[in-house]
Amino acid sequence: MPAIAELVGPTDVESLTAEQIVETVLERLHPRVALACSFQKEESVLLDMLLEREPQTRVFALDTHVLFPETYALWRELEQRYGIRIEVFEGPSLGRQAATHGEALWERNPDLCCSIRKIGPLGAALAGLDGWITGVRRDQAPSRAETPKLGWDERHELWKASPLADWSDEDVWEYVRERDLPVNPLHERGYASIGCTHCTQPGTGRQGRWVASAKSECGLHA
Repeated sequence: MPAIAELVGPTDVESLTAEQIVETVLERLHPRVALACSFQKEESVLLDMLLEREPQTRVFALDTHVLFPETYALWRELEQRYGIRIEVFEGPSLGRQAATHGEALWERNPDLCCSIRKIGPLGAALAGLDGWITGVRRDQAPSRAETPKLGWDERHELWKASPLADWSDEDVWEYVRERDLPVNPLHERGYASIGCTHCTQPGTGRQGRWVASAKSECGLHA
């Protein structure tokens, strides 16, 4: 496992601001680094930070084919606002998945459903990269409480940056308001975390995700 000093030298990563993390990652890893965009308000913030500094920053999304209409609308709006094309990585459509695994896999085996729709496509998205950037924040869930701002992702063998790790929910909203950023309208309807239509309900933190099961993570960041 590479030491963080190999990337940033003697700098204390935890003392860096979100903007400084973004600048460090771009300076050291661009163009072999990309933002994983799930169209939460955190990604609206990171898109703005990244593209302001490097308009050619790569951005990708995992299209599960069962995202909310509001999510797809925001996707198009962000591309138009910044003049970018978000790279698409996807699992099987509903019809193909049903033919292979049966109907409503998200109810019968949510872990397998996430593996097919998210984990597999993420592996393809990260292939050839030296690092990826996420909108994970520590206060979103106990499972995320130890998230480093920048560290080595052993699972995928590349650097992983979470510049907003120490931001609060209000920090994110303040940046959104200051920059007049487009965000997913579902946030205003009580959805703190937004995933697929079948597995997401209103709730704080990640309480609205997989409410019928013990899941709190799809596996992308676990």
